[in-house]
Amino acid sequence: MAVTTLAERGELSRAARSFLRTESGSAVLLLTAAVLALLWANLSESYEALWHAELALRLGGAEFARDLRHWVNDGLMVLFFFSVGLEISREMTLGELRGMRVLAAPALAAVGGLVVPAGLYLLFNAGGAGADAWGIAISTDTAVLLGVLALVGPRCPDQLRIFLLALAIVDDIGAVAAIAIFYTTRVNGAALLLAVALIAALLALRFARFWRTPVYVLIGVVLWAAVVESGVHPSVVGVVLGLLVNAYAPTPRDMARAQLLGRSFLVDPTPSRALAAQSAAAEAVSPNERLQLRIQPWSSYVIVPLFVLANAGVVLDATTLRAALGSPITWGIVVGLTAGKLFGVSAGTWVALRTGIGRVPDTLRWGQLVGGAGLCGIGFTVALFVTDLALDDPALQNQAKIGILGGSVLAALIGWSIFRLLGERGGQCAPSGLPVLPPRPWRPVA
Repeated sequence: MAVTTLAERGELSRAARSFLRTESGSAVLLLTAAVLALLWANLSESYEALWHAELALRLGGAEFARDLRHWVNDGLMVLFFFSVGLEISREMTLGELRGMRVLAAPALAAVGGLVVPAGLYLLFNAGGAGADAWGIAISTDTAVLLGVLALVGPRCPDQLRIFLLALAIVDDIGAVAAIAIFYTTRVNGAALLLAVALIAALLALRFARFWRTPVYVLIGVVLWAAVVESGVHPSVVGVVLGLLVNAYAPTPRDMARAQLLGRSFLVDPTPSRALAAQSAAAEAVSPNERLQLRIQPWSSYVIVPLFVLANAGVVLDATTLRAALGSPITWGIVVGLTAGKLFGVSAGTWVALRTGIGRVPDTLRWGQLVGGAGLCGIGFTVALFVTDLALDDPALQNQAKIGILGGSVLAALIGWSIFRLLGERGGQCAPSGLPVLPPRPWRPVA
């Protein structure tokens, strides 16, 4: 009799619950930042003046200058993508993405949700000025998606949250790959070779299970500078660094040592014994999880809202709105985020289940999965990110931003409506009657 995994039983791991709480809470700040950006851009010209102000770093004769918006987009957002890389690595090692059949269904759903919106966008824009901006319509914003799921309430079971979390992670991989491959305009060979050498060094450190934060920070900063100089977008640096940080479960030996030092502190509560016990407990946890604990709140509550504040502002006057209503870019994004995501994610899931390649928890109904597919059209953070990379004309950027805002709002309304009307209907996604074993008690490995 096969033993089911946490994801197959529809149970959330402790780390996954923590991630959901963080991302759901940050959705409020993200939406607040978007509203503030719109108000600021429409009420004062200081919005663009501030974000175009130049900030330069000089060392001797060398100078590195960017405006504030690009410092946020190319600098701070690397930490956001770093947290994405950490999450992908941990989930594939310890979390919800272990096992091919568990991963196959959300992976195929994510692929459908990437390909179909891009295709629909190109139906509107092939051969036009915005043809290269198809990447705007492909990404799902995890934070806002989870925030809307909280509003759905009991109609969205934990099993669906697990599925959508796994889907969003694969979706992030696809979006970052698209940025690296299709939105790199020039390549500096020497800088790129240096970046590859630094990545190889980090990979060697990972296999050696060597972790010293200053060493990784130093290599990371040099790697970022090399990638910026190479012409590849530095978001790739964040993901690569996150993937190369070790993720592993605490070993019985490490836990026994932490327990021994903790008892020693209870017997003799001196500062030195307290520090030793604290150090042993921290070392029992993998560097990946320790870094997530420190970085994810900054990423979710500071960096992403600041990025939205810097990029979501668009002047909504009569001229801009009229141009957007007649723009194939705007309509391509709206249709891609609404119809494209809904159909692509649903079709990908159906193929995985129909062919037997993947499976989902047996209690999920098709109405719930289709509702989740509709909500996957909420594209915000990465969509704004790609807009800055794909479009140089400010007028076209405004049309794209209006499409992102309008398409995301419509996708949220469509998904919420499906949950309201069909959430408990449609039949189960997988045949019932399969054995589901209770979780086994934890025992240390001999």
